[in-house]
Amino acid sequence: MAKKESTFLNMVVTLFLVTAAASFTLATVYNLTAEPIAQAREAKRQFAIGQVVPEFDHLESRKFLPPGGGDSLEFNFAYLNNELVGVAVNTWTNRGYSGRITAMVGFKHDGTIIDVFTLNHAETPGLGDKIEKGKSDWSNQYRGLNPAADNIRIRQDNGQIDAITAATITARAFSDAVQRAHDTFAENVMSQIKTEGEPVL
Repeated sequence: MAKKESTFLNMVVTLFLVTAAASFTLATVYNLTAEPIAQAREAKRQFAIGQVVPEFDHLESRKFLPPGGGDSLEFNFAYLNNELVGVAVNTWTNRGYSGRITAMVGFKHDGTIIDVFTLNHAETPGLGDKIEKGKSDWSNQYRGLNPAADNIRIRQDNGQIDAITAATITARAFSDAVQRAHDTFAENVMSQIKTEGEPVL
């Protein structure tokens, strides 16, 4: 009986040591990669902002909840010589064919779209990934439109945006993300710009 107990104890100790070693390895890898990943994410964010608003010399950020609920949107107010030149909104939709799509949408003071830029998605390569600037010019359709007056839904939904061939769900989802950005912008920022000349931060 003593021999069996000893064998069992050895197994428990071995299992504990293996688990501890694996945990230590995972923690070490996480600590080594967390900062570079965060830096890469921030660099991508900064690049996206630069793609959707005019040249600026500093940013001021604030978060607002969208009217329909869900995760808050990050608003990046871009200033040049202390004058507001645009607002870059980090928006999202969960209606993508393969889940969440995030994008940056730039607005002028009156809500007109300056440009849009896809941040993250898991849409089908060769189809849904055409929402990316590097894959096609499909997203350029949003430039110059103002969702307050223009219908930015896809044409199949009686809107003004041409869908992506064989990726209608993705195109519809992208418009949903852009609309969410504008609705949040209109509710939280535009009224302050109209009355005070610039948003109150």
